[in-house]
Amino acid sequence: MTNNVSVITLFTLSGGIEKYRIILFVLTLLCYCVIWLVNMTIIVTIIVDKSLHEPMYIFLCNLCINGLYGTAGFYPKFLMDLLSTTHVISYAGCLLQGFVIHSSAGADFSILVLMAFDRYVAICRPLVYHSVMTKHRICVFLFFAWFIPIYLIFIGSATTMTLRLCGSHIPKIYCINYLIGQLACSFSVAHVVVPAFNYTFYAGHLIFVVWSYIYLLKTCRTSKENRSKFMQTCLPHLFCLITFGGSLLFDSLYIRFGSKISQSAQNFMAMEFLFVPPIVNPLIYGFKMTQIRNKIVQLLSGKHF
Repeated sequence: MTNNVSVITLFTLSGGIEKYRIILFVLTLLCYCVIWLVNMTIIVTIIVDKSLHEPMYIFLCNLCINGLYGTAGFYPKFLMDLLSTTHVISYAGCLLQGFVIHSSAGADFSILVLMAFDRYVAICRPLVYHSVMTKHRICVFLFFAWFIPIYLIFIGSATTMTLRLCGSHIPKIYCINYLIGQLACSFSVAHVVVPAFNYTFYAGHLIFVVWSYIYLLKTCRTSKENRSKFMQTCLPHLFCLITFGGSLLFDSLYIRFGSKISQSAQNFMAMEFLFVPPIVNPLIYGFKMTQIRNKIVQLLSGKHF
């Protein structure tokens, strides 16, 4: 393999999934169908029912849309790999897959932060809630929640495209920019600075969420009504944050220690990030939030809203 980046046209993906491929294909397809079912149920319910056109539900709708967007970058390709004896992906396809998965993770974080901000204003500043969370501001918030992750990951992908690669094997069942960068022939400052900035940026998101929940807990202790609001709307959000954070931790552990554990464990840690949150998030909100649950029951029973 030469040092010329143009020579690299295909990447091989690891996985070691040779046994039980048909069974795994059926289970993975079933999982992907469940992801579409639970997320589309929440999305359609919120869109159809005008009484749910409130900030919290609008943010939830975007969270579910993002779940479908992110999983679309993984499941179709993985399903094709399960039916094939060779696990390869084109250079452009690898960059696109990495872009979709990374930008989806960033958008997930941004939307969860917006939901934390919405709960903070609703519980801690209820008198100014409607003047703060206006339709115009919600549209602006959502625009940046989608645009900033896409822009940041686009810059990261553009930086990756400039690298000269000396290898074509990616030790994972899907592509991410970090592992493509590990194949570079030489050190690139930009490939270190851009991810470092992105990690710092989203660390700021995490700090804000932690601060907002500490403040929420202090506020809710003094009021029974606020405690009820917290249990009804904040608890599902907190579960979603823990699920998402745990999934990111699994993915980080995979990148750091993947080569030191069994192949099956590696595959689980790689897929967990794209399996648990897209299913758990809509289920948590669907079961925990009474208004969402009641509207879903009405929708499934054919009753008009």
